[in-house]
Amino acid sequence: MMDIPVVPAPTVAIAGEAARFPVRRIFCVGRNYADHAREMGHDPDREPPFFFTKPGDAAVAGGAMPFPVRTADLHHEVELVVALGAGGTNVAVEDAPGLIFGHAVGLDLTRRDLQAEAKKAARPWDMAKGFDRSAPMGPLTRGLPPEDAEIALTVDGALRQQGRLPDRIWRVAEVIAALSTHVTLAPGAMIFTGTPAGVGPVRPGETVRGTIEGVEPVEVRFEG
Repeated sequence: MMDIPVVPAPTVAIAGEAARFPVRRIFCVGRNYADHAREMGHDPDREPPFFFTKPGDAAVAGGAMPFPVRTADLHHEVELVVALGAGGTNVAVEDAPGLIFGHAVGLDLTRRDLQAEAKKAARPWDMAKGFDRSAPMGPLTRGLPPEDAEIALTVDGALRQQGRLPDRIWRVAEVIAALSTHVTLAPGAMIFTGTPAGVGPVRPGETVRGTIEGVEPVEVRFEG
């Protein structure tokens, strides 16, 4: 009879510390920048926040990474990520900042061709968004994220995405409060808070770097 396997919990680095932060679940809010909503063919003034998920072990550090399988159209999406150190249900907007442990720069990698196929067939996005190593992120910085900072992404040094955090439709506290009406939030939750316009393809051999002013960057080099 096979022994029960020991499965380690995924963790992410904390800036300046040897300790690591345990990842429980990863939530992503979709189309939270008006310019990105428009580039994806949607009206940003008509919809409340909606969410999708990635598995906890999709969270990985930057560095060299194999190019994802089963895609010919991998897209980059740079995002502010917040990590929760406490949880709750039906959290009030004014109480939401008290749940935040820290923040980081993350990449919501997307197999856009698989997502388009799923949308056309009215099927879930799981394999387009929740694949292996689909959520690279830099080290967490303890404390609340900046309210106003530039967020940007380059591919081989060329600027692809650029915006400012206040450009989001829903603020971080509002995102947390809305999400807590759908699920019970718990310590270890990671929330990707949306991406500005300019999402586009990444190819094998290219290096993607995501930045937010005052936060440690994330950089991924995709091996061919």
